[in-house]
Amino acid sequence: MSELSVTPPGPTRPPELDPAAALPLDPHDGLTPVVVTGEYGANLAITRGSLPRAIAVFALPAVASMLLMTLFYTADAYWVGQKIGAAGLAAVSTSVFWIWMIISGADMVSVGLTAVASRRHGEGRPDAAARAVGDAVVYALFIGATIALAGRLYLHGMFAVMDTPADVTALGIKYLGTYLLGAPLIFGFFAVDAAFRASGDTRTPFLLLVTTVAAALVLDPVLILGVGPAPRLGIAGAAVATIATRAVAFVFGIALLVRRRMIRLGRVALRTVASISRVGLPTAVTGVVFAVVYVLLTRTTTLFGTPALAALGVGQRVESWTFMIGVGCGAAAAAIVGQNMGARRADRAQSAGWIATGFATIVCAVGAILEFTVAPQFTGLFSRDPAVIAEGAHYLRIAAVSTLFSGSELVLEGALGGAGETLPPMLTSSTFTVLRLPLAAWAAARWGTAGIWWTISITAMGRALAMMALWRWGRWKRKSV
Repeated sequence: MSELSVTPPGPTRPPELDPAAALPLDPHDGLTPVVVTGEYGANLAITRGSLPRAIAVFALPAVASMLLMTLFYTADAYWVGQKIGAAGLAAVSTSVFWIWMIISGADMVSVGLTAVASRRHGEGRPDAAARAVGDAVVYALFIGATIALAGRLYLHGMFAVMDTPADVTALGIKYLGTYLLGAPLIFGFFAVDAAFRASGDTRTPFLLLVTTVAAALVLDPVLILGVGPAPRLGIAGAAVATIATRAVAFVFGIALLVRRRMIRLGRVALRTVASISRVGLPTAVTGVVFAVVYVLLTRTTTLFGTPALAALGVGQRVESWTFMIGVGCGAAAAAIVGQNMGARRADRAQSAGWIATGFATIVCAVGAILEFTVAPQFTGLFSRDPAVIAEGAHYLRIAAVSTLFSGSELVLEGALGGAGETLPPMLTSSTFTVLRLPLAAWAAARWGTAGIWWTISITAMGRALAMMALWRWGRWKRKSV
């Protein structure tokens, strides 16, 4: 792989003299919450100075954004579990496996755009970044619309594959079918979020989510229960509230990007789309494999009844608190690594990955302790069913072991993506994930649900160790984007 071709600080070359300039970009926010004019110096806080401080300042809004979404999803599960019951909770849980697959397309654009745009910002070429953002937004909307249409056509088949109970299937079709209607705007939000983060601005996405999540938290019970003049939509109301959160953030985000001249819309450059896809596709494949495995894993879990399905969903909701912190730190690491690679500071990029991993691991250790010690109380927040509470607590206590390692996996996978190195992580992560199917079937026959839960936990630890090995290997330092 060729070495990076970067533009030194100062005036940039005209696009016709620089083939890399054909990749779309423009001016943007830096690490601090002020509008910048696009000069190379706006990103010096990321490419020079104290790395721990830069990571902390940059990661905090990203982590807060992820926790805001987790807060909403937790509240969403609470209302569904408490007001619709175990079948509703299982319906949302099984729908989420398909949503993971759907969102993989959005992840492809997000990861690809982060790598391309952050590299251009690191080179001091914000105009090229703005052109890339415009192309990525159009690309995301197109993919979202295509996937939504396909999902609506095969909606019943999705639940038939999982062999879910009839009551769970009926509720799941309502929830997932409604969610698909808003998929294009959700995909668009992923591109907008990546545009801000790639430039070093994680505060703007956070402020967007503060407003929209606050509204959605109110909207969720109103639409589910039909409070006041609102229609009683039941489980479909939970999906509408979810769509509203991302859709409103997307619309306001686009307005801010236009106002700050951080996006240029025009004829889509296929070269840019190809670059974004090349970097992001392995990440998307990882997500698809992960989702398919969980869809098929559901067939094994279904053998133990609705409480086991609901417990799997509840466990993932609780785990998502530490998981999202890792995702937030990984998002920060991706942009910091990308900009430092653009500035030809591979040594600094490597240090950033390890430091961000350390921050995330501290939080994950606290999360693991809480998951183990107060597991029944966590599960009891989502269901009154004693069987669900018992099985959910069982899941969480086993999952606590892998939670210790989740920060390493998520941060370093994000850092590798920021460097444009996404194929090796996809291969290693997908291998461990696919192993869950035969291992879970074998373990479930011998130890029941405990076998399934231990299979999930052990393979998650394997993915984390693989990401640490890939980052230490250093092949990513030779990637060009």
